[in-house]
Amino acid sequence: MNQQFFSSNLEQDLSLIIQNSHYRVIESKSMKLLWMIPLLIGLMVLLPTIDAETIIQNLEGGMDIEITYPDEVVIGRESVISILIKNNGWEDKQDIMFVFFNQDNALVIGSLDSITIDKLAQGGSYGGNIDLRIPNDASPGIHFLNLKYSQVLVANNEIPEPPTFHDIAIPITIKEDATVTIYTKTPESIFTNAEFPIEVGVISEDIDITDVRIKIIPPNDIEFRGETLHTFSKIEENTPVRIISRIITPTEEVNTEYKLPFEIIVEYKDDIGAEKADSQTVSVVLRPRIFMELTTEGGIWIGDFFIAPYVSLGTIIAVPLGAIISLLIRRNQNSGKKRQRKKKN
Repeated sequence: MNQQFFSSNLEQDLSLIIQNSHYRVIESKSMKLLWMIPLLIGLMVLLPTIDAETIIQNLEGGMDIEITYPDEVVIGRESVISILIKNNGWEDKQDIMFVFFNQDNALVIGSLDSITIDKLAQGGSYGGNIDLRIPNDASPGIHFLNLKYSQVLVANNEIPEPPTFHDIAIPITIKEDATVTIYTKTPESIFTNAEFPIEVGVISEDIDITDVRIKIIPPNDIEFRGETLHTFSKIEENTPVRIISRIITPTEEVNTEYKLPFEIIVEYKDDIGAEKADSQTVSVVLRPRIFMELTTEGGIWIGDFFIAPYVSLGTIIAVPLGAIISLLIRRNQNSGKKRQRKKKN
């Protein structure tokens, strides 16, 4: 009777442990997914893309104009202004003209300074480009490319009306040099005897760059898992490059927190062959480890004991409980054998 009662309770306990272990496994997987969410968000924030600016004008007669232009242009470089016009009105349009000019000559228009459209039927569209050059003696700052637009609406598609005019100012910032930006993503603080990710991103916002060398210089007391020098033959304009490495902190505990500087140096050649270099220093706080710490991969430090992220809490609980249950079963069997021997005697 006692054996049946013990066996029944044992089956219930084992069932409960299995269910609990299954729940813990699911919970552990969910923890891993939760850890991935900030990483994905960080990657999106770390390396943004840069687009051209667009001016949209909705004019009379259902004429919609889109002017796409560079927000920034470097001295001595060239760029393009793009025009797209759509006739969404009921009547045809004719004698459509875009005329570009700049008063201070900081923005030099190419050989073609105007776009002319003889006729644009209802529902039709037209696109064109204007070349733009920034002279070497241009002054940095905001300059305006002026556009005078005119059109003739054909009433009932038969009678041309008087032309209408619109003035549009396009702001363009002239920069003295191209911008190459270094982005870094590190933990706010780290602790001893552990590994942490470090991410470095580089983006050239204005030009293509070549012969690129990215150096990561860690502090002397930090080990680095991965290469500290990365080379690229070419990085295209507005195309981010991302590098992920890992840092290994010292094994000896620290009593107070202090900052660890990481230096990132980017060397490259610009679009005219000039050698350039940019650098950035990011500091990470090394602090004493507290009793319970969560790692970026989902692992857990409890004192000096580390629980790997791929080991579920249910497994950790079930293993010692399984051993305890095995011992109880053996003791129960041994006590039964002793009772049988006493009865025979």
